[in-house]
Amino acid sequence: MVRRTLTALARGLGLFSLAVLGELVAVVMLVAVLLSFFAGLVFLFPPAVRLARAAARVNRRLVRAWAGVAIAEPYRPPPTPPAERAGEPGPGRCGPVMQGTALRLTWLLNDPATWRDLLFLLVVPWTGGLLVAAPVLLAAVGAVQLVSGAPLGLAWLVLAAAVAPRYAPWALRAYGYLAHALLGPTEKAELARQVRRLSAVRTEVVDAQAAELRRIERDLHDGAQARLVAVGMMIGTAERLLDTDRNAARAMLAKAREASADALHELRRIVRGIHPPVLAERGLGDAVRALALDCPLPTHVTIDLPARVAAPLESAAYFAISELLGNAARHAGATRAWVDIGHDGTTLRITVTDDGRGGADPARGTGLRGIERRIGAFDGVLTLSSPAGGPTTAVIELPQALPAPRPQPLTRRAIALVACGVLGWIPLVPQGFVPMVFKLTGVTAKSWFLGLHVAEPFQWPVIGGMILLGAGMLAFAAWPALVHRAGVR
Repeated sequence: MVRRTLTALARGLGLFSLAVLGELVAVVMLVAVLLSFFAGLVFLFPPAVRLARAAARVNRRLVRAWAGVAIAEPYRPPPTPPAERAGEPGPGRCGPVMQGTALRLTWLLNDPATWRDLLFLLVVPWTGGLLVAAPVLLAAVGAVQLVSGAPLGLAWLVLAAAVAPRYAPWALRAYGYLAHALLGPTEKAELARQVRRLSAVRTEVVDAQAAELRRIERDLHDGAQARLVAVGMMIGTAERLLDTDRNAARAMLAKAREASADALHELRRIVRGIHPPVLAERGLGDAVRALALDCPLPTHVTIDLPARVAAPLESAAYFAISELLGNAARHAGATRAWVDIGHDGTTLRITVTDDGRGGADPARGTGLRGIERRIGAFDGVLTLSSPAGGPTTAVIELPQALPAPRPQPLTRRAIALVACGVLGWIPLVPQGFVPMVFKLTGVTAKSWFLGLHVAEPFQWPVIGGMILLGAGMLAFAAWPALVHRAGVR
């Protein structure tokens, strides 16, 4: 607990210091804006924007690492250079350099993220910065007062030490949400990014589907169709032999029956390649278990799914797992494989690991690129870790693959637990421990401490009652968590 609190306080102080530096960057950008639009020094604007974006990127990285809030970059893609713009006239009176500069300046001016970065750098020291650094600043104020001889400084130090364990981690999360609100993409920007991404994915998926249809057509033409033609010829020959040589006709019909069985097997293989029946009937878990039984590698499968995955996502996940296991068996030289299918809320997470030689790279083959295209159509992500010498770990995440759990209604007991956890420190520390310290040290200041305003014989009972009340409230709030932890152990 102490280490966690000190870490949170140090991170809060670091974010506050970064916010102060960001304020200086914002001032530089404001000066550049004024000089650009009122003095004509437009060449100052792009470097100032780059400086502000660099400061914003540092904030995004630290917020993700320290506050656990991931923030995507909201910037619009840069404009295409004039020489590469299809269907555009030549440079004319302006050279390509001037045209490129004008395009870049217009791009920076029209991007809402430029001005959102500036707003964040201007306001964050006075909002999020003070929020995360409040316990440290409060302790500093108390220390200065104690050094100057003011006894009230001890109360500030005790208050800072009491609230820091709960306040500091919460303040980091609050800072992260504030940064996400200003530094993250707007809904419009996110939709535009999704449209661009899905447009590219759609093109790839259409090409992949066309190639898949050509493969199915080729398999039917070269396999099942040829076998069925042979069956028809054999039956025709048998019909002609019925009147002349019945034994030869029977032999020909036997061959036709064998050829029809081969054709049926070929058709079943093609059907499994399109959509396995076990996947439609039993779901992703049983289909993957059946796939593991057919895999040449010993494969351990772990399934943790609260509900059935949507059919299109099931198919994408199944074929992705099939491709990864096939790669492990054919190319990686692996001896074992592991498949772990779980979830994080509504997100389906699949982890496929093998003990092969590693070195897998999507750029060197079509299989991994095909997986990326297949899951990309559903906004899925493939993360691959395959160092030389192995092992290879592929993680597939498919968002919105599972139904969202229904929120549980808030009971009176839950409300009471939350209220006691939030308010319990008030009677314990400000109305309990702090007046107790004042009484023990002989401080005469009463301030807003209730126990010091009552008559002298009742001061200690009131202070003790406040301590017991606060401790009881916090114990009541923490009891369910303690019982759950003991049960888990």
